[in-house]
Amino acid sequence: MSRFSRAYAPRVGWLAGAVVATSLVAACGTAGPSQPGKTPVPAASESRAGTQPPATSPSSDAAPTSPALAASPSTSRGPASPSPANSGGAGLAACRTASLLITVDDSQAGGAAGSTYYPLNFTNTSAAPCELYGYPGVSFVAAPASTGSQIGAAARRNGAFAKVTVRLAPGGTAHAWLQVTVAGNYPASTCQPVTARWLRVYPPGGTVAGYVGHTFNACSATSAALLSVLPVRAGEAHAGITP
Repeated sequence: MSRFSRAYAPRVGWLAGAVVATSLVAACGTAGPSQPGKTPVPAASESRAGTQPPATSPSSDAAPTSPALAASPSTSRGPASPSPANSGGAGLAACRTASLLITVDDSQAGGAAGSTYYPLNFTNTSAAPCELYGYPGVSFVAAPASTGSQIGAAARRNGAFAKVTVRLAPGGTAHAWLQVTVAGNYPASTCQPVTARWLRVYPPGGTVAGYVGHTFNACSATSAALLSVLPVRAGEAHAGITP
């Protein structure tokens, strides 16, 4: 039996029920949180949030009825509105956005029952250890800057898993799963569909946002909530392992 089967068998049962519930609710015009699926998406590129504004925006487009799975690198990070802070209590300073490389790892993404699940990886690029605790803040935005307007509703927090403190050594990586419900699950009048090319990501406890270039089909209506996020865990994400 694999490590995933031994360690996460109880969670898989919960995941199957959540996935069915998500599919049924989405068909009625609402979306609920679910968990990362087991089917990896065959794409190997990454989107990155760095420290300088990009010269151009990513140009890849999503399919009409599902989030795009192809990503183009970007290198922007800038100030944005603060998000609520969390503290882990391990005695280390919280990881600052300026010291984190934030990426969307398409090579480990997976789809199930009307959603695609993307790992958000947080890599410590500083020379000092730091810690992450809780949920990142995530939303679609129109531009990689504090002036870029938000598209639709911000990601809801999936409370099925406990928050834990993650210590990041220099060069270390943590991850959080982001569920993106297929915008095509909603009627156009409910969704008000648009193309989003950026994610705004606040690290847990952070007050400055990072921006990751990635193309998604999105809903501009806040009533069609497409995003749900899980709390951070240590290490890089692997398809099918929750959280």
